[in-house]
Amino acid sequence: PGSDAHEMVMNLYGGMSKGERNRIKTRVRSAMASQAAIEGRFLGGRPPYGYVLVDAGPHPNPSKAATGQQLRRLEPDPKAAPIVRRIFTEFLVGQGLYAIAERLTADGILSPSAHDPDRNRHRSNSKGAWSKSAVRAILRNPRYTGYQVWNRQARHEILIDVEDVALGHDTKMSWNEPSQWIWSEEPTHEPLVTMEQFEAVQQIFRGASRSATRREKTKRGPYILSGMMRCGVCSRRMQGSWNHDQPYYRCKFPAEYAIAEHQHPKTIYVKEAAITPSIDRWLAQLFDDERIDDTCAALEAIHIQQRDDYSGLVAARRTVKTCDNKLAKYRQALEAGTDPSIVGNWIEEIKLEKKAAELQLRRTPPILSKDDIRSLVLQSKGIVEILAQADPEDRRAVYQELGVSITYHRDGRLHVSAGPAPCTNNGVGGGT
Repeated sequence: PGSDAHEMVMNLYGGMSKGERNRIKTRVRSAMASQAAIEGRFLGGRPPYGYVLVDAGPHPNPSKAATGQQLRRLEPDPKAAPIVRRIFTEFLVGQGLYAIAERLTADGILSPSAHDPDRNRHRSNSKGAWSKSAVRAILRNPRYTGYQVWNRQARHEILIDVEDVALGHDTKMSWNEPSQWIWSEEPTHEPLVTMEQFEAVQQIFRGASRSATRREKTKRGPYILSGMMRCGVCSRRMQGSWNHDQPYYRCKFPAEYAIAEHQHPKTIYVKEAAITPSIDRWLAQLFDDERIDDTCAALEAIHIQQRDDYSGLVAARRTVKTCDNKLAKYRQALEAGTDPSIVGNWIEEIKLEKKAAELQLRRTPPILSKDDIRSLVLQSKGIVEILAQADPEDRRAVYQELGVSITYHRDGRLHVSAGPAPCTNNGVGGGT
């Protein structure tokens, strides 16, 4: 590790490896594009709703055919294919996405995830309710025209931390533009809709997109409690909604899943102005002179619990020290003439182990004394007193730092908590 020449060689090998990896990726993608365009080959993945996979003969690669691998192709699903045709027909006659989802759910037709639960284990919608997003995905899928379409999505590798490339990459999926899609030259499976129907649907989507772009956007103020409000019925985060020049929070559950009204109100609205005064009053009480000792004691107990939760802190420090000792020994071995190719692998392993321990240490909160906690509480006392007059962005930042979390229940009660400990219940006026 102390040799500049060795570092240059390692950088060279790293660049060569990365270049070879990129060349392999380019060759593979080029081959898959040709197979999709010329042969119309099904290149893997889950079949679209409305189709099932069937064998299409032995694999053309002799080595794969020798192991029993088969080509696959799409065949219409007897139960789901008519539903796809129905969705396209209803949308073209003017039905909206939510209206279609509601009617499918009311008719007892299972959603795509419930129709094939074995291949959709990542979905939790066990009741089989249809969502707008499921209907939209079907209407935007070009494979219902009978053509094989590939490269609709692309996988990108993004650095986790640009300041520390050793942490590696995170894989993200993104949608490609339609101009980048690879279409087969000829139809490869039985179509469920005609090309004219599919193009008419896409034209409707494009028109709606242009209308949304032309719509003038009014600048709204920030939502102070954005991301902190949850619905007590479905446990989902409530969305900000600006009504009558006032910020509200709503849970419009049927907008995503068309379920029965007795399970969830059609829409739940809560006015922001009815919530924040109760939160401010509660926070102000915590910093009163007669309660400040209790607040400090409660925060100290929470801090001790957090330190116990980070029991790996001592182990992480011990790991860093052990890694430093090993690196020093490996350096002595290199200076003594040990083969660098052998010691180099050991060094890289220890450096990765040390970096993981250092990352854990950085994420661990600092250990505070009683005096530190009391000092922080006294500083916060002045902040709470001016919350009502504070800038909305600053007020939101204070709530976030305090870890404020609010759950709204159907009876109009709010359960408010700050940090890991539950705090209080307040009643506000809400509407359904």
